Amino acid sequence: MSRIPNIHGGGARTNANGLLFEQTTSLNEALENRGYQVIDCSIYRKDGFMLQQPIGMSVAKTKLYTHFLEPRGIDYRYCNSKRWLPDEAFINYNNATVYIIEKKFQSSPGSVDEKLPNCHFKKWEYQKLFKPLNMWVEYVYLLNNWFRADQYKDTLDYIELMGCHYFFNEIPLNVLGLN
Repeated sequence: MSRIPNIHGGGARTNANGLLFEQTTSLNEALENRGYQVIDCSIYRKDGFMLQQPIGMSVAKTKLYTHFLEPRGIDYRYCNSKRWLPDEAFINYNNATVYIIEKKFQSSPGSVDEKLPNCHFKKWEYQKLFKPLNMWVEYVYLLNNWFRADQYKDTLDYIELMGCHYFFNEIPLNVLGLN
């Protein structure tokens, strides 16, 4: 289902190797636009008319808990003191990796400026949450072009230094372990 757009947000064209995320779309829509099928949070690669085994899950906000963690016996209170709600999350079964995707769109200085350097802490919190399942966590920001400004250079460098990732307007498929 489409979301109400913020008129100040990004919007580059997608290419054959990327998933375009606009503020009006979800990860599910982006995956479907690249030829994947989403059925109740499970992601399938289309193979002609037959569906193969699911390759992963797309779970945003509370669905991370209700559709993935809780059915596997994970109670966040034993791992974290707070329940974190990602904008989007892709759980890749093939490489046992959870991709936490936070979307940040901005058109003037504000509180997002101060939130971006928290990526390492949030990644650490998610890693504790997925450790009992032997899954790795990658923390990814999806940013609009506002954050290309010189004033964000130190912040973007820090994000990379902390082992987190950022992309502008789209996320390459290979970053999510897809091709």
